[in-house]
Amino acid sequence: MPNRTRTLLGSLAAAVVVAFTPAGAIADTYWQCVPFARLISGIQIFGDARTWWQQASGRYETGQTPKAGAVICFKPTARMNLGHVAVVSQVLTERIVQITHANWSPIEGSRGKIEKDVTLVDVSTTGDWSEVKVWYDPSRDLGGSTYSTHGFIYPDTSARVLAMTGLAKLQNGALVMAQNAAEQVANAVRPGSGPIGVLGHAADSTDLIAALIQRATRPDTPPRD
Repeated sequence: MPNRTRTLLGSLAAAVVVAFTPAGAIADTYWQCVPFARLISGIQIFGDARTWWQQASGRYETGQTPKAGAVICFKPTARMNLGHVAVVSQVLTERIVQITHANWSPIEGSRGKIEKDVTLVDVSTTGDWSEVKVWYDPSRDLGGSTYSTHGFIYPDTSARVLAMTGLAKLQNGALVMAQNAAEQVANAVRPGSGPIGVLGHAADSTDLIAALIQRATRPDTPPRD
């Protein structure tokens, strides 16, 4: 595949998959996990991700059960000494959710990117989400590392209102970006075919995630390291 076509396809995939990204953010903005999680969850906690769990005490409800819109707090590690936060976008099963977060996988060699609706699997022995594995884009599978978490911070009513405002701003920018990218790819890859047809082919990339979820939900097949 020519380099120019590959680049345009990458731009389209980013525009389609990252539906919450403001116009120009993929190319120009380096997103940290904290401001992005705060924006789309509405939870008004500031400071490093490793401080969120303690700061949430007495301010927000917390627990060990995933819920859409909740923020999951990762404990710091030697390589991730500031911790990490991500927002649950959908609960699929008791042990599998999808999250939307920033600055996790390097996308096309760059960090600071947003990943929408990627897989997070509970691998704890007690099913309390204290140990998880996370989708890692370069391997197109769950990463090899297991991460410890504190649990989930649940947004209150005021946080949900703020989240809706933030999402509206991001989605408006993403629509323009996706339309522009689709037009470029349609012209470069299939002259005269139009962007909608190309978007359908880009959507095929989600088959890998679907296959992962199907495998992870089979009790006789544990998640792959």
